[in-house]
Amino acid sequence: MAAVSISASRLGRFVSTAVAGDMVHAFVPPPLPPSPPVDVLSVLEPFGRAERALGRLDGITTLLPRPELFLYMYVRKEAVLSSQIEGTQSTLTDLLRFETDPEAGQPLGDVRDVSNYVDAMMFGLERLDHLPLSLRLIREMHARLLRSGRGAATNPGVFRRSQNWIGGTRPGNALFVPPPVTELDACLGALEHFMHESASRLPALIKAGLIHVQFETIHPFLDGNGRIGRLLVTLYLCFHGVLRKPLLYLSLFLKTHRTEYYRLLQEVREAGAWEAWLDFFLAGVAETANQAFNAATRIVEVFKADRERIAAEGTRAASSLRVHDLLQQSPFVTASRLVDQTGLTTPTINAALADLERLGIVQEVTGRRRGRVFGYRAYLAILSEGTDPLPLTG
Repeated sequence: MAAVSISASRLGRFVSTAVAGDMVHAFVPPPLPPSPPVDVLSVLEPFGRAERALGRLDGITTLLPRPELFLYMYVRKEAVLSSQIEGTQSTLTDLLRFETDPEAGQPLGDVRDVSNYVDAMMFGLERLDHLPLSLRLIREMHARLLRSGRGAATNPGVFRRSQNWIGGTRPGNALFVPPPVTELDACLGALEHFMHESASRLPALIKAGLIHVQFETIHPFLDGNGRIGRLLVTLYLCFHGVLRKPLLYLSLFLKTHRTEYYRLLQEVREAGAWEAWLDFFLAGVAETANQAFNAATRIVEVFKADRERIAAEGTRAASSLRVHDLLQQSPFVTASRLVDQTGLTTPTINAALADLERLGIVQEVTGRRRGRVFGYRAYLAILSEGTDPLPLTG
């Protein structure tokens, strides 16, 4: 990668402020775009790979027989991964079982956090039809994200009015201290301006990467910054038409490479190393888009193969195919819900589930005799790839 001459204008400034008895140096980033400008030529190769992968992913939405189902599940996978980075231990299975049978969700607090993230994400995507990507929209999403659960006491939907810090046990030994409250409005105003400016002539994909770092650096909320910051990438790309459907989510890549991710964020702050960050970010976009494309095609293949196996069963295939159709919409089902949704009798549904279990398509997951829950094994296996919780530390 070509070397970039870094001037002082690429670097932020520090403001001394007292926090909880410690005198700390809070960091105030310079407004975007970076100056000197980003050397786009130095990241042209990863940019090209990322754009091609995004184009292929965007195109699959026209090929999927029911793209809304893939989106429904993919949003939930991202919610789980993004929340895991923040410390929850919930899996995708926990969330989907909670949505099917709330009593089965465990641990309840973690699942509620993830469920709130799904709600915030879908709310933000729907609001883009009526409201531009803005500080107002960010606050509204944050209010949905933390409306219940562990963050409910940290002023949901309100930019902070006290100092926060990242890492360390107290402000004095923190890894990083974001801008003080006195600088917050100016930093956020400049960020919102950059979201909509065109003078820099930077591609939307490059701008999305810059916006993510700037938001994480400003850290405008007392809690939930990481989740909102990751979601901003997809929202920005949808807002600018790079993606027609919100299918790009970076949390699996960032979870897998979290040490490098945090290091590069810090290098932008300390050394203005935007090109190194963009190289990493664009590689993540390409890898994530390719994973989503491959998952979508494999899911379509599983659905098709299973329908052919069911159809070959003969006389009772019709009811099993109706159950299979609903399993595509929700990979966990109960007999009582299937009766309500299909209008078929309980004996017919139980017989269909028994046939699907014999074929190895579904598996009973509770071990209970009553209120049993059945999961679509192959579909869940693809969806759940990479969603094991991060190991607990300390």
